[in-house]
Amino acid sequence: MALALIFSGQGAQKVGMGRSLFEQSAAARGLYEQANAILGWDLAKISFEGPETELTRTKVCQLALFVHGMALLAVLRERGKLPAGEPRFALGLSLGELTACCAAGVFDFGTGLRIVGERGRLMQDACERTSGGMAAIMGEERAKVAELCREFDIEAANFNAPGQIIVSGEKTKIDDAVGAAKERGIRKVVPLNVAGAYHSRLMEPARAALAGYLERIPFAAPTLTVVSNTTGRAVSSAAEIKAALVKQVVSPVLWEDCMRSAAAAGATEFWELGPGGVLAGLARRTEKDWVVRSLAEFADMTA
Repeated sequence: MALALIFSGQGAQKVGMGRSLFEQSAAARGLYEQANAILGWDLAKISFEGPETELTRTKVCQLALFVHGMALLAVLRERGKLPAGEPRFALGLSLGELTACCAAGVFDFGTGLRIVGERGRLMQDACERTSGGMAAIMGEERAKVAELCREFDIEAANFNAPGQIIVSGEKTKIDDAVGAAKERGIRKVVPLNVAGAYHSRLMEPARAALAGYLERIPFAAPTLTVVSNTTGRAVSSAAEIKAALVKQVVSPVLWEDCMRSAAAAGATEFWELGPGGVLAGLARRTEKDWVVRSLAEFADMTA
């Protein structure tokens, strides 16, 4: 086995996430308690009890997903569930890339929590200062989506799997593109209920501020192979990783490319560490023969 851990991005959050980890694992409980102490407010309570409106706020859900992903990894280690010498790869979708970097030792848990908190705050602020939107385009090739983006001055934000591409931009332009899609021969376009235009130029204020914030934070070289969302290729130096995390805020997430890159580099099994099974679904849509396992709560560790 050559194991790749894959970590969830924003949108995967669910009220109740992490409750069983907290209740049944000392290692996971320690991370939630550390997070609460650093933040100065009860992230665990919002994760476990909601309300959903609070959990879905960008500056909250990114933190919740980061802690949940790291808590799942802590439980795997605590219970001896990781095979010897594993994992070898760490990947994450958007926010999940920061969780992957933490899992790979680029920075410690406390530092990662602070970075994620600042990233979420900056992105929420950028959302509130702009009027952005996103839409999912299903069943189309990248070239056709690129044509639509050029015509309506919007951007491709996520290449999640074959036939699943997310576009992002000013809300009026997204609405125009959605309305005109059928005339352009695009069969299915679904507007998304999101707070803003993630991974587009509307996030530039967040990118610039995050770059300044990260300048004073030391990164280490990863102990696992980390694959960057911005290129779909492995990044091996601390400087490369820092630059990639900054660029990612305004750049498309090449998730399909990331998964294919890990497989091409030798990954034979993917374990999704996050609520639900969003990434497992994308993996199966990309290559149905990939071995993918979704781990969301404590019960999954005993299976």
